Amino acid sequence: MGNDQRDFRIEKLRTLKSEGVTAYPEKFSLNYELNEATQLEDGTSGVRVAGRIMSIRNFSKLSFITISNIQGSLQLLLKKDEIGDVPYDQFHNLLDIGDFIGAEGRIYSTKTNEKTLRIESYVFLGKALRTLPEKWHGLSNIELRYRQRYLDLLMTKETQTRLLARSKMVRAIRRFFEDREFIEVETPILQHTSSGAIAKPFRTYHNALDTELNLRIAPETYLKRLIVGGFTKVFEFAKCFRNEGISPQHLQEFTMVEGYAAYWNYEDTMELMRDMVLFVLEKTFSSTTITIQGKTINFSDEWEIASFRGLIIRDTGIDIDLYPDVKDLYQETLRKNIDLDYLDIESLGRGNFIDLLYKKMCRPHIVKPTFLIKHPIELSPLARANDQNPAVTDRFQLVVNGAEIINAYSELVDPLEQRRRLEEQAQLKNNGDLEAMEMDEDYLMAMEYGMPPISGWGFGVERLLMVLTDSETVKDCVLFPLTKKL
Repeated sequence: MGNDQRDFRIEKLRTLKSEGVTAYPEKFSLNYELNEATQLEDGTSGVRVAGRIMSIRNFSKLSFITISNIQGSLQLLLKKDEIGDVPYDQFHNLLDIGDFIGAEGRIYSTKTNEKTLRIESYVFLGKALRTLPEKWHGLSNIELRYRQRYLDLLMTKETQTRLLARSKMVRAIRRFFEDREFIEVETPILQHTSSGAIAKPFRTYHNALDTELNLRIAPETYLKRLIVGGFTKVFEFAKCFRNEGISPQHLQEFTMVEGYAAYWNYEDTMELMRDMVLFVLEKTFSSTTITIQGKTINFSDEWEIASFRGLIIRDTGIDIDLYPDVKDLYQETLRKNIDLDYLDIESLGRGNFIDLLYKKMCRPHIVKPTFLIKHPIELSPLARANDQNPAVTDRFQLVVNGAEIINAYSELVDPLEQRRRLEEQAQLKNNGDLEAMEMDEDYLMAMEYGMPPISGWGFGVERLLMVLTDSETVKDCVLFPLTKKL
């Protein structure tokens, strides 16, 4: 059936060409976008618009046509006695839903008060050789929606709205930081080491240099090199790559916004991040109150601050401070019949074990915006130790509806302490912890030239959008998510 339709459309295309119609014209000058045309006063003439035909309703001597694009749609009226027999018949015999047209005419409102362009002339602007899907709305094959995202954008209002919100959100984030004198920079994606986060990298090979390289897992150590180089406030929209398992909250390729401010601490950054989230909500959704999982959350209310230890005591009854050795902590979870559902659990260091415990037992219960603080030092190899309690770091994560959406800390700027911690990470890596950090001598050398106090943050654009639009999976928040090759 599909191929018959395609052949039929190709035949129509040949007929158009034989009748002297330019099949794929160079351009069409329009003076209004479709969404602008719907706001025009009745009687406005000389209106030139263009779009894809999404519906045609035929009557005896007139037709109503809807054309659309990502920003909106407009109804057109085509009347035989106004346009002439030949263009009218040509439209009906040779044009299809999915084709592109440009039209010029006058705006009026129908009896149902719909703004409509009364066509005085139209131009054929391109043939669709395939029929647009009719049953797309009930499509249960999600993989197909991701694979053919262009159709999903054409057919699904929700997808259009969400992904337009992404663009608005990115613009708002950029404006927020620029207004506060942060300088946008770019740092390398191809790196010799995979430092800046705890994750498994993708590896690649540089032929000319004859060397193995990693795709970056975070821009952190390069942004900090810029602080060494004299920058005081920087940020980057950084494509990052993590070779991890697929889950509703993880993408292997994602966009991270990361930034640093010299002379700040993590509490300054907490304030900045709260202001940013409120600014982004206002600019993207025109409200600081949104509905997540049926619960209304007003982000302008006060945000709770909770510690790792406090949450784990609350949700499991285990005080992690009483178990400095990870083996003892593991035994205690077994005594409490807590199943952490992790294959190689005994290879985990204490920090990653505590993180797993928190993620399984605590994080799913956090709905309202909450700053999680006092992370175990083993979990934060690049963060500053707390002055009062060196076993935890001056760090926070913003958690909303069970998802971590911002990670930030007062940075470790002591090069000797940094070396000691990276050596510990290297030891964990040797013991089989695949997510432990690598040694990074080049970064350590930069640190030894001197760093001021610094606070930094990072968050994924997709994760933030996922939470704020109450999406089921982070794949819904990227235009072209990775899918398996057919």
